[in-house]
Amino acid sequence: MTEASDIRQRRPFARIGAFLSERRGLVRDYFAAISGAGGRLVFSLLYFVALANTLSLADFGLFATASAAGVMLSRILAFGFISALYRTATIRPNLIGTFTAGFVLLAALSLPVLAAASWLTYLLFFSGQMALSLFAAVIFAEALLWRPFEVVIIVNNGLNRFGRAASLTIFGTVMRAAGAVAFALWPADSLAAWSGFYVAVNAIALIAAVALFYPRQRLRFRPLLYWRRLADSLYVAGAEILFYLQMEFDKLLVLAIGGPQLAGLYAIVMRLVDLTAIPIRTFSMMLVQRMMRAPDMLKSLRMRGGIEAGIFAVSTAALLSLAVILHYFPAALGRTVAEAAPLVGLAVCVPGLRNLIEYQAELLFARGQTLVRALNLALLAGAKAVLLNFVMMNSLDTAAFIWSLNAMFVALYVVSALLTYSALRMPAKPV
Repeated sequence: MTEASDIRQRRPFARIGAFLSERRGLVRDYFAAISGAGGRLVFSLLYFVALANTLSLADFGLFATASAAGVMLSRILAFGFISALYRTATIRPNLIGTFTAGFVLLAALSLPVLAAASWLTYLLFFSGQMALSLFAAVIFAEALLWRPFEVVIIVNNGLNRFGRAASLTIFGTVMRAAGAVAFALWPADSLAAWSGFYVAVNAIALIAAVALFYPRQRLRFRPLLYWRRLADSLYVAGAEILFYLQMEFDKLLVLAIGGPQLAGLYAIVMRLVDLTAIPIRTFSMMLVQRMMRAPDMLKSLRMRGGIEAGIFAVSTAALLSLAVILHYFPAALGRTVAEAAPLVGLAVCVPGLRNLIEYQAELLFARGQTLVRALNLALLAGAKAVLLNFVMMNSLDTAAFIWSLNAMFVALYVVSALLTYSALRMPAKPV
């Protein structure tokens, strides 16, 4: 005879089993997607270690800052129409060919704007420190090669082809890592030599992605459909530029005020911080897709708090693990990275808070509140510029500067949370 206590003990396991059984497809999709993030994490680390220990500290700082500028400027491409393409893949996959044609058309029209913005960025931050040809090569690789490569991944994610998207993510990172390793073995170790490798590996990744993974649909031009979504796309483009401005502006400011050497040290620390965001972005991507179909799914305060606590805990644990490894084995990631090893643990709260700010911006995108998202990111970008300038001017040394970033990101997180969750009270906007 079964005891009542045995039945009570089995009930929690039965509930867990039922929960997982009902969501088997979601769990399978998540692990398919996270496999790409895991592969990207491993090969991103290999890429970082190979490159950081081949270039001089100053050259690495210049490249990392130019690459950050390229990521920001790449959001100008097609005036943000990538968002419309993603929504189409998620909700109306039969129109992918039509919206791909719109993306190609708007990408061509956006090139003069992209060139002008790149030239202005060079004059403001890189003139006199980096040759224009090298800067142009990095921007070309980021905006016209890597960003379209990301479009292929985005479309596959929208189609719920998470396994293909994961494979693509790993492939792109493998190509960059292979390029960095080949460069480490190359006789020349200059920034000019690396820029050639960087363009080549990004070009190979894009050609392979389009040829093997992009959905085969006939391209059809329907300007009326594009015009209806252009305003939203422009909001998204503006928000993306502002998002990466507030995410990457610190590198530009450190270069402008502290010079290439400090920029190199700072870029190493922040690159290690960036690695903690790779698994978090997989979760955010899948949550965004669910919110597109059910915009009010995060009404529960307990659910919102639980998700944020989880993101912060995972991010912080990842950085602390890395800091402990580098404390006992400072040269584990190479001699150049060893110079920044004592600084990594000082940024203890930065990954969690930075990842939460990124996550909150994605919530507004999921609900179609793109204009509000753009306004919020503009406020965050301005606040970060002011706070970072204050922190740099009042820090006695590099260690004090890195430690002060924790307080700066606390302030930015509070601003982001107030703006985001106030906006979530408004009705979602169908797009």
